Amino acid sequence: MIIDLISDTVTRPSKGMLDAMMNAKVGDDVFKSDPTVNELQEKVAKLFGMEDALFFPSGTMANQAAIKLHTQPGDRMFCDKWAHVYNYEGGGAAFNAGVTSHLIDGNRGMFTAEQLTSAVSGRADIHVPYNKLVCIENTTNKGGGACWDFTELEKIQKVSKENNLAFHLDGARLFNALVAKNETPKQYGELFDTISICLSKGLGAPVGSILVGSKEHIAKALRIRKLFGGAMRQAGFLTAAAIYALDNNVMRLAEDHKRAKEIEQVLNSLSYVKNVEPVETNIVIFYVDDSMDANDFISKMKDKNILLTPMGEGKIRIVTHLDYTDIMHEKLLKVLKEF
Repeated sequence: MIIDLISDTVTRPSKGMLDAMMNAKVGDDVFKSDPTVNELQEKVAKLFGMEDALFFPSGTMANQAAIKLHTQPGDRMFCDKWAHVYNYEGGGAAFNAGVTSHLIDGNRGMFTAEQLTSAVSGRADIHVPYNKLVCIENTTNKGGGACWDFTELEKIQKVSKENNLAFHLDGARLFNALVAKNETPKQYGELFDTISICLSKGLGAPVGSILVGSKEHIAKALRIRKLFGGAMRQAGFLTAAAIYALDNNVMRLAEDHKRAKEIEQVLNSLSYVKNVEPVETNIVIFYVDDSMDANDFISKMKDKNILLTPMGEGKIRIVTHLDYTDIMHEKLLKVLKEF
């Protein structure tokens, strides 16, 4: 038995999801004639109370399209120093949109409205880039699945509006935050100009993300997706899985959160664990004692058929997901205690 906790992207479609995919009605989405793609886009736009939505092959492409539609080459984007759009998208903001990134030194991937105000203030002349975009990530990946405080997000939106900055949400794991904080999609739809949502992480679909926004933003995103090579034909087979995921796999995210909290409790009791980041959702980040090398620990766990991933700076990440069963959970806790 392999216990794969590298990411929540390792899930495989359930029988119900496969049945939905096999029975999907499809067409050519480049001509907007795939009914299942259209159904997903309309469903998510309505869910968030936004005007329109567009399906993408990946979250990175959805984020990169959002950055490009909000900016021009030479503009400046504000994000946390740990943000996915800066650290894990191959330098795409610079390569695809030509923007420079102003990194804010937040806490666990989250900065404050006060920090943003300080970052955007200062001279506005020919020597500095135009300030155009604020990107936040909820939940924060490198921050250990942390959830932003919604009141702080409202304050950040106010600062953004006052400074004519677009406001984009990398919501790769937004549904984890919604479940953990008992919040609603419409709250976020009212706050952000654009939101990307990954369907192939905790929700369990095999492929795809979706971008929501105004009709004007999504019309621009459609052209950018084509430019990036992301236009697909019979994508309804994929969006059928996404619809199934939204209908069946949202509330069960609480199970992933519960198991992650139990892992946190065990790790905090172990002498060889130096520190565990606070766990709010399905990501556990911890550090082993200085006498032990993190990569060596990961290698030894792999020998026991338990797969973990390094996050740099000595961080080790565990991510719970819908394919991580009770039996696997019991074995992991036992191995950790006996290590």
